[in-house]
Amino acid sequence: MEFDLTKFTPDIRKLSDIKNVVADKEWFTTAKDCDLYYMYRKLDKKDGLRYDITIIPPKMLGSEFVKTKGHNHAGFYGEVYMVLEGEGFYLFQKGDENKIDDVCVVHAKKGQNIIIPAGYGHVTINPSNKELKMANWVKEEDKGNFSLFEKNQGACYYYTVNGWQKNPNYKDVPELRFENPVDSLPKNLDFLK
Repeated sequence: MEFDLTKFTPDIRKLSDIKNVVADKEWFTTAKDCDLYYMYRKLDKKDGLRYDITIIPPKMLGSEFVKTKGHNHAGFYGEVYMVLEGEGFYLFQKGDENKIDDVCVVHAKKGQNIIIPAGYGHVTINPSNKELKMANWVKEEDKGNFSLFEKNQGACYYYTVNGWQKNPNYKDVPELRFENPVDSLPKNLDFLK
């Protein structure tokens, strides 16, 4: 699906919008506010789902790689992502601040897809020096619930120049497991609703 994004106005996530999920609070105190990523929402709609495109330029948040704010879905359903350009880490976690039951990372590159299972919160990280452009299908009225990520200063792991680091604000976190992306998505996306 191709869109001329110059004809659309994105929602812009600024550094100040994600202050509660940045790992390096000391760095944040002197950082200048800036644009972090661009969300083009509702570019298409189909069967109760909406199609969005998000662009995450390369950037560092202190020693942490730039990331999305992270969210859970309001309902019990999932989301699918397609990497259009660049590469990304898709971290998804299931649980709450007292106990994370499962945490997984998928490293996906251009042309690869990620299925976020129902019941998982997730964050996307751009670990490279190139722009990450991705698309997603999600339930049309979804707004995302950011509260767990804000309360615990991000996901249960951060990706930094020193690799994966556990977030100490979570009490019980398992070791990361890594899964492969999928090359194609199912034709029927009803499982997202």
